[in-house]
This record gives sequence, structure tokens and C-alpha cells, in this order.
Amino acid sequence: MRTRLLPLLIVLMASVLLALGFPLAVSVAAAQQQRVVIDRIDDTARFAALAQFITERSSGYDERLRTLRTELETYDSVYGIRAGVFYRDDSAMAKAPANWGLPAEGEGREAFKEALLGRRSHDPPQVWPWQDGRVVVASPVVRDGDVIAVVVLDSPTAQMRGDTLRGWLVIAAGEVVAMLVAVGAAIRLTGWVLLPVETLDAAAHDIASGRMRSRVAASGGPPELRRLARSFNEMADNVEDVLEQQRAFVADASHQLRNPLAALLLRIELLALELPEGNEEIASVRTEGKRLGQVLDDLLDLALAEHAGADLQLTDIGALTAERVASWRPVAEEKGVRLRADGAPAVTAWADPIALSSALDAIIDNALKFTPEDEEVRVTVASGSEYVTVVVADRGPGLTEQELDRVGDRFWRSAQHQNVRGSGLGLSISKALLAAGGGSLDCARHEPHGLRVTVSVPRNGPHA
Repeated sequence: MRTRLLPLLIVLMASVLLALGFPLAVSVAAAQQQRVVIDRIDDTARFAALAQFITERSSGYDERLRTLRTELETYDSVYGIRAGVFYRDDSAMAKAPANWGLPAEGEGREAFKEALLGRRSHDPPQVWPWQDGRVVVASPVVRDGDVIAVVVLDSPTAQMRGDTLRGWLVIAAGEVVAMLVAVGAAIRLTGWVLLPVETLDAAAHDIASGRMRSRVAASGGPPELRRLARSFNEMADNVEDVLEQQRAFVADASHQLRNPLAALLLRIELLALELPEGNEEIASVRTEGKRLGQVLDDLLDLALAEHAGADLQLTDIGALTAERVASWRPVAEEKGVRLRADGAPAVTAWADPIALSSALDAIIDNALKFTPEDEEVRVTVASGSEYVTVVVADRGPGLTEQELDRVGDRFWRSAQHQNVRGSGLGLSISKALLAAGGGSLDCARHEPHGLRVTVSVPRNGPHA
């Protein structure tokens, strides 16, 4: 969730900063040009005042004209700005540099025409830092209400464009700093909001994995998430209480029923002494009594397996599997089934040796029970990056796809195996024992026929 929420916040904040930065950059460029234009307007007003009374018939003509030319030449030499005063017929009253004149077309010509109408020329188009443009300003020289000449200033824009670019760099630096601050704030905000969610997710995963005592510390995040954490803890407490009551009931019931069942079986044996040898009804009652006793023992084992925690140790899975295969080999030989072990001879993983041994015993027992004579049961140990697997593959009749979904359900047995000895709790007990240590049990079809049961044990210990 963090990887989805954080980019969204960053994109939104970047959009806001860009939406503010672009207008600000445009405003800086316009302000720089407006400052230059205002300075040039002031300069044209000063030159117009000097040229206002210069005519061919006025007294002091040479002195005034010489002053105007000196001012224009000084202005050009100091600022590098072309300046000139032009009569209405485009002839120059005075100008600097001497080789410069009004262009036949372009911005200078348009500004001159506007000034001839008795008003200052319009503001020139915006010049951007990447454009090598010029700023042209023209003002009329008016005497007795008539326009007698026009002052034209043609300014370079290198300094103005440099000032604009420096202003943009300051804005860009501010945008970068603001973006870094915004990213830091977004990271802190997402962490503050999502920490309770991540903790809640971890606790829910622990409970789903069988660690029922996992809880959420409702100490951070928004009030709604803290309230959700408290509600989750209350729900987990109620679920744990219900499961504990169920386990205690099963354990107590199976334990309390064993004594009456033992007394009942003893009376059946006494009754059998009064009946003829080989009575079929007595034999059937004995078989059902023993089966009932086995069911009660399995129920008690299941209740203990679901309640007890795993004593995880770094275990040699290959050696433990070889030991269990050796223990079951006499049973396999008695049935005429070949029991073989192969795979990694020595590979370690974290497991409860007693729980894993009990699970392997139940799985191998089932495999031998349903495998016909002269067939093979193969036990293979394999090592992966995260898990060590023990695969028990038999050559029995196997199960259908619908039946595979129910493997491990309590008291469930396939319809084709109802006459085979068992209570339907063996794999349920194995799953509970393995889940307590972080392991798992999966069943699949074994081609061309049979069942393949895979036991997975984690390679990483509880500290990881």
C-alpha cells in the first residue's frame, strides 16, 4: 500500500509546486522586462526634452544639436543602447552610433509609426532567456501640439535575460527544496497512516497461520485506525476464547469417555467368556470398541496439537526422514510394498523433531495402508531457498480433484476407503503439528496413479 500511496502524494505535491512555479517564473520575466521598458521610457523623455526646441531656424541651433548628439553618443558608449532622434521623414536629427538608422520593417519601424501618432509605442513582446531579442521603445517629440520628431531607443537584452534566468534558478532551487520537504513530509505521513495497517496485517497473518496470541498495539496512527486495532484485538480475544473452549471441550470429552469405554470393553470381554468361541457379533463389537478408542485417542492428540506450541530446533531433516523410513520398512515388507528414501541425505531446517516425526509417521502409514502389494512408496527430501520439502508418493488408487480439496478435514474419509482402518484425523493432526512450527502439508495427484503428500519446513528460524 505504501508503494501506491506515496507516489500518488508525491505526484500531487509536484503538480501543485509546478502550478505555482510556472506563473511565478512568467511573472519574474515580465517584471524584469517591465523594469527595462520603464527605464527606456524615462530616457526617451529626457532626449525628447533636449530635442524639442531644435529646428533649423532657431537660435542656438548648433549648440543644442551638439549637446543632443553628445548625450546620445555617451548613452551608446556607456550602455550599448542604440539611440536616435528622427524627423517625420525618417531623416536623423541625431543618432548614435553613426552607422545606425531606422529599419525598413520590424519592431523599430512599428514603434516609430506609433510614436508619429502622438503616443508612446506599445510595450514590446516578451523576450525569454532563450531568445536573442531586443527591446525597442519610441516616444514622440511634441512642440505646439505637433509631432516634429521621434526618439527611438533600441536596447540589447543580454543583461535582462541573464537577470531573468538567475531569477528562474532561484525559483527552481526553491521548488527543489520545497519538493524535498514535501517528499519527507509525505514519507512521514504515509508511515504514520500505514503503520497501524501494516501492524494489523501482520497480526492478521499470524492469526491465520495459527499464532492465536498475536495482537496489535493500538498506539499510533489516526484515531480511526487505533479504534480498528482495538476492535481487532477484541475480536481476536473472542476467537481465541471460543477456540480454547472448543479445544478444552474436545480434550475433556475424549478424556472422560475413555474410562467408560474401557469399562464397557472389559464387560464385553467378560460377556464373551459366556458365549461360544468365534462368535461374530462379539468380534464385531470388539472391533467397533477398539475403533472408538482410537478415535478418542486421536481427538485428544488433535486437541493437544492445536494447543501446544512448537519446540523449534535446527534439525537434520534428511537424517530424521531416513530414521522414520527405517522404522516403517518392516511394516512395508510385511505388506509386500517397497519403501524407498532418496534425495538430499543431509539438509537442515527449523522444525519440532517430535511433531515432524509424528506427521511423517501418519503420512507414511497412510501411504502404506493404501498402496497395493508389489507397488512402491517413495520418500524424497529436497532443499529449496526458503523451505525443505519431504515428498511421500505412493502408488495407491489416489483421490479425485474434488476429494483433494477435502484432505485434512476432520473425520473426512474418501468413499472408496470407508472399509480401511482409520479415524479420519491423521492428516488433520499432522497439519496442526506442522502449522505450529511454520510448516505446511499439501496433497496432489501422483501420476499415473496414487497420492503425493508434500511436507514443507522453513529453513529460516523464528528470529528471521
